[in-house]
Amino acid sequence: MNKPRSIAFQLILLFTLAAALLLACGLGVFYSIVVRHAFAEDNAVLADKMFALSADLRENGPGNFAEEVTAHRAGQHTPYWIRILDSQGRAIAETPQMDRSIPTQIFPAGREPAEALRTRRDYRSSGKRFSLVAFNEHPGGKVYTLQLAQDRSSDEQVERNFALLFIAVLFGGVVASALIAIIVTRRGLRPLREMTESLSRIGPDQLKQRIGSTGWPRELQPLVTAFDEMLKRLDDSFTRLSQFSADLAHELRTPIANMLGEAQVTLTRDRTAADYRETIESSVAECERLSRIVDNLLFVARVDAAGEPIARKWFDARAAVEKIAEFYQTVADDHHVTITCSGNGQICADPDLFERAVGNLLDNALRFTAEHGSIRVAVSKHNSDFEVRVSDNGCGIAAEHLPRVFDRFYRAESSRSSDGAGLGLALVKSIVDLHGGSAVMESNVGRGTTVKMIFPSL
Repeated sequence: MNKPRSIAFQLILLFTLAAALLLACGLGVFYSIVVRHAFAEDNAVLADKMFALSADLRENGPGNFAEEVTAHRAGQHTPYWIRILDSQGRAIAETPQMDRSIPTQIFPAGREPAEALRTRRDYRSSGKRFSLVAFNEHPGGKVYTLQLAQDRSSDEQVERNFALLFIAVLFGGVVASALIAIIVTRRGLRPLREMTESLSRIGPDQLKQRIGSTGWPRELQPLVTAFDEMLKRLDDSFTRLSQFSADLAHELRTPIANMLGEAQVTLTRDRTAADYRETIESSVAECERLSRIVDNLLFVARVDAAGEPIARKWFDARAAVEKIAEFYQTVADDHHVTITCSGNGQICADPDLFERAVGNLLDNALRFTAEHGSIRVAVSKHNSDFEVRVSDNGCGIAAEHLPRVFDRFYRAESSRSSDGAGLGLALVKSIVDLHGGSAVMESNVGRGTTVKMIFPSL
């Protein structure tokens, strides 16, 4: 697997490539303008030379003109090479040694001076570059052809030198761009390194620390805020996990300690069969309590881990709650508590889970309702949701406990003497969450408690 490239490397590469492209385009345009300008100037000078030769030929005649042409010394550098031909194409005069470098037939056909530049031809000879033109003149009524060669070797050398300078500037610009990109990228990514160092210092015992949204670049502030929120969630989760572990140890230790204590006391001396039976029955009851705690924990864990699949179907909610109330009526009669059901409607839910949720609420209400109290179960439909209310007139719960009543093993101080494990309401909330609904508790100390479950329809 290829190692992913770093952001710094990609930024440096892209910045350098962009700078190189812009620099190459700029220098290329500049080079093209300079070359075109030099070419235009050479053509203008060539045209001026043509018209000057034409005027000289008309004024001085072919004889004097030929003497001026041949007056150049052999080997002397001249920017222009001139040859004059008669009407038969024979050379009358030419710059010395011109026939060796630039033969007559190399030139284009003679034309009028105004049109000669259009047929200009480039020619290389002996390492030199020439621009060739041929134009006709008519002094004394005769036709003469002037062949003019402009030496542009120096211009070509300037172009080559300029091209080398262009390459050197481009290379230097690319190197400078890369260095600037490295400096800018390192400086720009410094906040990320500082954030990494800050986060690396945070351990399980330092989850309350925050990075803070001030002092960071605007682009990183959403990331910093997200990290701080994540740390807060982790801190809350660790706190709840620690509390959960402590509560679980407490809940499991009590029945185990009861069984161990009773067994040790029983074994201190010989007992009657009735005593042994009583000890075994007590141990069985504690084992059943442990089994219920484990079953409830496994159910809640499955819900939290992957969302236990549910089999929804429509059924009569009033008939279902009456059946559950009838099951708990025996316990209610022992405490002289009345259970009443009201309302009607069809609910779409998992019947077994619905029965378990309502049963847990009734069991919880019976535990904290005094004798001669009452429990009311009401079902009703509100828009697209179905609501189930379980109310009692028991001791109630203080307001500061209400935000945590659905937490596992959480029990208000007033209920610490209860034999419950603190998982009933947590199971209720898990079941309602599986259905995509919500559970809410309202309570007043001394006046009673109401738990409302809302089941959304499909």
